[in-house]
Amino acid sequence: MDSRIPEVIETLVQLGKTDPELVDVTVADGPEVSDTAAEDWLVVGFDGDPTGDFEAAQSVAEYVGLGTRREEQFQITVAAISNRGDTDIVAARKRAYEIGGRVVAWLHASPSLGLAELEASVGATRLVQDQTDQGASARLLLTVAGRGFI
Repeated sequence: MDSRIPEVIETLVQLGKTDPELVDVTVADGPEVSDTAAEDWLVVGFDGDPTGDFEAAQSVAEYVGLGTRREEQFQITVAAISNRGDTDIVAARKRAYEIGGRVVAWLHASPSLGLAELEASVGATRLVQDQTDQGASARLLLTVAGRGFI
């Protein structure tokens, strides 16, 4: 089955790993098994909830023209996460928005992400905050929504 989702995920991960403003952020392609104690994360294709359903993306496609091509509309989940060892939720939230802001900046600068016949943007966001005995955490969920031809 053809889909633009894999190449969009790979492109977003690559942008995150090469963005100088995210040098202190762990960038992951979906859920990763890791022993890192990193506080800040950008996770493409996962909402960062280890108890969730692990849905990475969704799409619908339909034939256009004379049925020789399909246009795919997709949504990819991206999580910008900041964990702190203290109870400063304001700082955690601010950092999550800074990390997520990089994704917005990439899409604003190049809605095609450098990929042919594709356009995308951040279509929706959700903020999840928590305080535990390990400190404050903020998880900004972005939906990268777009369309492309396959």
